[in-house]
Amino acid sequence: MTVAAGVLELLVGRGETLAVAESLTGGLVAAELTSVPGASKSFRGSVTAYATPLKRDVLGVDGVLLAERGAVDPEVARQMAAGVRRVLGADWGMATTGVAGPEPQDGKAVGTVYVAVAGPDGVENVAELRLNGRRADIRGESVRRVLELLSAELGKNARAQDTEQNGGN
Repeated sequence: MTVAAGVLELLVGRGETLAVAESLTGGLVAAELTSVPGASKSFRGSVTAYATPLKRDVLGVDGVLLAERGAVDPEVARQMAAGVRRVLGADWGMATTGVAGPEPQDGKAVGTVYVAVAGPDGVENVAELRLNGRRADIRGESVRRVLELLSAELGKNARAQDTEQNGGN
């Protein structure tokens, strides 16, 4: 089973939904998710905010933050995940932003990527990646890593719910 299939299976089992905000991956996360039969049971949709102004205007990323730090930033990734969750009405949001190359961007080296997850009860997690390889390699690895980040969060969240339901033991 692929990571995407596993994430979707977990979401369906929990009755929860997912939305994705993508920059450097340009729709690859959504494509990976929608390649799984039955994805529509939990996948609400995606926003490919490749242009920086879209991160602000569509996803609600703070304009001052974007002006000061640029689009390749952990806080931008966090706000993108929270924003897509809000805009598309999903339980969980994921985001990717970074530099796939061939040139550095906003003073960040090629291979600098931030992936983020935002979920119910204030769950937020951002991971910084330092990836190597060609543009396609960096984009593909970013897809895999954001799906793994969500999978880990869903696993932690499930264990916490199980503990609560079983009296904390």
